[in-house]
Amino acid sequence: MPELPEVETVVQSIRDGLINNEFEHIDIRWPKVLFNFSEDEFLNNLVKRKIQRVERRAKFIIIGFNEDILAIHLRMTGKLYFQNNIPQNKHISAVIKINNGNYLIFEDTRKFGRFYYYQSQDYLNNKLGIEPLSNEMNGRILLNILHSKKRIIKALLLDQHIIAGLGNIYVDECLWKSNIHPETISNKIPEKNITILSKMIKSTLQSSIKAKGTTVVDFTFLNGRSGKYSDQLNIFRKEGNPCPKCSEIIIKKKVAGRGTHFCPDCQVIEY
Repeated sequence: MPELPEVETVVQSIRDGLINNEFEHIDIRWPKVLFNFSEDEFLNNLVKRKIQRVERRAKFIIIGFNEDILAIHLRMTGKLYFQNNIPQNKHISAVIKINNGNYLIFEDTRKFGRFYYYQSQDYLNNKLGIEPLSNEMNGRILLNILHSKKRIIKALLLDQHIIAGLGNIYVDECLWKSNIHPETISNKIPEKNITILSKMIKSTLQSSIKAKGTTVVDFTFLNGRSGKYSDQLNIFRKEGNPCPKCSEIIIKKKVAGRGTHFCPDCQVIEY
């Protein structure tokens, strides 16, 4: 699933082509792509209106008009990109015609991606947790969050209601960089490790955005370009290989329902 850096990469790739332009029409090829509204409602509410902003909130792509928004979630295999013609592709869920002559294509092999329409962004803001790249996120805030709860750290960091935007790739990478075992209970993690974790979350996400995200299997943007951060991964999908820090063999284990990669020597459970 595309995580924060991948979604931010998509936002950056489509922003200039949408700001101050308008939707002219939409062709829905997979009806379930519209989660909480119909094609007629799309045409009535979103067509012929100037797009004011294009930004990211957690893993959502936000296309804003006045107060109301179109929120797009890529889920597992969604791709959002421009083309100057309508492609013939069985995996396309929606085609939106833009008044500048381009088409905004939503392609989704597994068909889990969704469009949401809200009268304001308040609904998402109230539902989602803190943005990890915001000024609100620092070591002190993260310490308060983790020590106020008694949860497995991997599960807590994946919870979008608490910290919004992290996923399996970056949680594994950041826990490894911070020497925190993914099964450690959050309120048992020492303050020094949490301080490091806060810094690693920010620096890792920023580095991945600079590299245009991580392509492990499906993620692409701008008609097939791949993210390059996969070249910088230290532990994710590296099971059976030596740890870059200590040479112990990296393990893969299911934690919080997700395949999780860690070093048993560098990352020891805190009791």
